[in-house]
Amino acid sequence: MCGRYRRFLLRSLYILFVGMCCLRLMAQTPAVAEAPQPANATASPSSPRLLANSNVKLGIGDLIEIAVFGVPELSIKTRISGSGDIYLPLIDYVHVADLTTDEAQELVQKRLEDGGFVRGPHVSIFVDESAAQAVTLVGEVARPGPYPAIGDRRLFDLLSAAGGLTDKAGRTVTIEHRGGEKVELQLSSNLTEDTQNNVDVFPGDTIIVSRAGIVYVVGDVQHPSGFMMEDSAISVLKALALAGGSTRTSALNKTKILRQTPTGIQEIPVDLKKVLYAKAPDVAMVKGDVLFIPGSGAKAAAYRTADAAMSLSTALAVVAAHP
Repeated sequence: MCGRYRRFLLRSLYILFVGMCCLRLMAQTPAVAEAPQPANATASPSSPRLLANSNVKLGIGDLIEIAVFGVPELSIKTRISGSGDIYLPLIDYVHVADLTTDEAQELVQKRLEDGGFVRGPHVSIFVDESAAQAVTLVGEVARPGPYPAIGDRRLFDLLSAAGGLTDKAGRTVTIEHRGGEKVELQLSSNLTEDTQNNVDVFPGDTIIVSRAGIVYVVGDVQHPSGFMMEDSAISVLKALALAGGSTRTSALNKTKILRQTPTGIQEIPVDLKKVLYAKAPDVAMVKGDVLFIPGSGAKAAAYRTADAAMSLSTALAVVAAHP
């Protein structure tokens, strides 16, 4: 009986020893934790955040997200104040304007560690909205305003982000660079084939999309009206075609263009009859021009006489047919 009790006791001690060894090995095995996202990693596709890029400088008005790995209570989303500061829990105000995201991360990490708040902190800063890294679109686009320009951006990318051009947009686009330099482009009607004008844009640029010009056709034409110009210029023949053409009483050789100049209204004579018969070159019009095609009194009288004679002959024929 004593031997059986001794064997039971030794077996229990062996099981206890093995269990303690297993527990010690489990305690020494490092836990597998999710590696912190590096500072220059890209945000997930579903996230609206921009790159936490070491080349990005923070500026006044920027909306940023600060995340402290393993300490979610210290993560915050804030906007940089007019003085260039942000307020963070525990460490008070921190001046981050004109620092890159990497520099700001190191500064916040140092303040947390020096204050004894977090041991070995890892801080990530993401830029949600950046005033300094934005390109501003104004004029005839669907949604004018500032758009982020972090990374390589081209003109058509920004136009697409702004909802595209409006129905009143012209083909002249001006890009004003931050240094004051201006670049003027003439877009084609088909942007998918206009690769030449798809130029690079940079942070701080302003893109101005002009409104299309309007020319007016009045006088003795089928449909007098104002017509929007797709290009920077339109010829007299194109404007006449848009107005449905002339009438039979039009005095084509007395056509004129009325153009507003700094010194007043200028009259430019156009012999439209010769232009129609290719005996004179077509004339270019610019926005604001008025193409005036007068009517001919002699033609009107002649046509009235001819119409009256035709009506009389028709009446006589009817009378002759029915005595």
